[in-house]
Amino acid sequence: MNLVEYPLPGAWVREFTVAAPLDWSDPGGESIELFVREFTDPDRRHDDLPLLTYLQGGPGGANPRPAPVGGWLPEALAHYRVVLVDQRGTGRSTPVDGTDIAGFPHARAAADHLLHFRADSIVRDLEHVRTRAYDGKRWATLGQSFGGWITLTYLSHAPEALTACYVCGGIPGTPPDPDEVYRRTFERVADKTADFYRRYPQDVAAVAAIADRLAAGDVTLPDGSPLSVRRFQTLGAELGFGAGHQRLHWLVSEAIRRDGRFDGTFLQTVLVKTSNAGNPLFWTLQESIYGDGANGPFRWSAQRERDRRPEFAEDRRPLLFTSEMTFPWMFEEVRALRPFAPAMAELAEQEVWSPLYDPARLAVNDVPLAAAVYADDVFVDAGLQRDTLTRVGNAQTWVTNEYEHDGITDGRVLRRLREMVRDRGGEKR
Repeated sequence: MNLVEYPLPGAWVREFTVAAPLDWSDPGGESIELFVREFTDPDRRHDDLPLLTYLQGGPGGANPRPAPVGGWLPEALAHYRVVLVDQRGTGRSTPVDGTDIAGFPHARAAADHLLHFRADSIVRDLEHVRTRAYDGKRWATLGQSFGGWITLTYLSHAPEALTACYVCGGIPGTPPDPDEVYRRTFERVADKTADFYRRYPQDVAAVAAIADRLAAGDVTLPDGSPLSVRRFQTLGAELGFGAGHQRLHWLVSEAIRRDGRFDGTFLQTVLVKTSNAGNPLFWTLQESIYGDGANGPFRWSAQRERDRRPEFAEDRRPLLFTSEMTFPWMFEEVRALRPFAPAMAELAEQEVWSPLYDPARLAVNDVPLAAAVYADDVFVDAGLQRDTLTRVGNAQTWVTNEYEHDGITDGRVLRRLREMVRDRGGEKR
């Protein structure tokens, strides 16, 4: 397993890899590599500690590389050996990028390849790591955002592996329906944009000036791709995080120089924030995470909802921002995503998906589940989360407006969730 160990301030780190099938229905076929990083309190690294595995948000997100060791991790290290498995296709777990996808002979083959990177395959990977590297010892899970999708899939397919599940802002609506998700989240991002302009009224004019300049055309980002108004609007994803309003304010307030040109730092920042070049699966799989059985095709659900909302038009002022929504034009304008365009056309027509959730099994679930639901979450609707939790056995819900979608960065959130489980009898053993 090529084990590597080393210290970090506040943690002892172990790293290794585990081989796994690309297609779990064909275990003898092509294989991929799963990268595992384990954190332990340095003073307890030789102890037989309970395990907790972190389920990263996304889709398409690798596990965090903490510098320094902070956020939720110190709280977890006080109680667990923490296991972080880079989700397949991300980080160091055989990452997928446009060059890989461009190598397939046709669009359907590329689309079929991308279907191997959904939550059901991730759960199979986690079970493989747990049984092979940890002798089948059961573990708790901590899921952030998309990590909650993985959590419900885990509880549907292998609940016997789990001692408890903690979820932060990530319970999916069930049965999954992207149309309903976007009906709600477009409303929420409009509210967030209005709140942004209330906080920084001077930015109404700043954003309008940027949009007017972009509408004139011929603005390119440092990688040579065009910067359109609609691409600029996707920066509204910032409004879903605790300090996001401030970050967006500083960005737009310093975007245009006195000579009328766009500032280089502005263009570089927009490129990084809107391309997701380091994790292209984020935009590629954004709607596919709602696929469950025969509930397709989705045919660009977010774009259909936007088309019904003229207030989001590029020429409207004040300009409204959008959020975590995938649109077909992204696969033309965003350079890192262009190779995915043919496969995305296939996925948009996908009718049947691998099953993710087992409603009957979730209804009788006995694994303790504690979920933080952020009342003002712009990405994962609070109402849909609460509705799903009413149909999951042994689930507790903490609804709060103290945090945005990144509330997990405060260690007190995990502490509260653990206390909720503790006060109902604790984790399973």
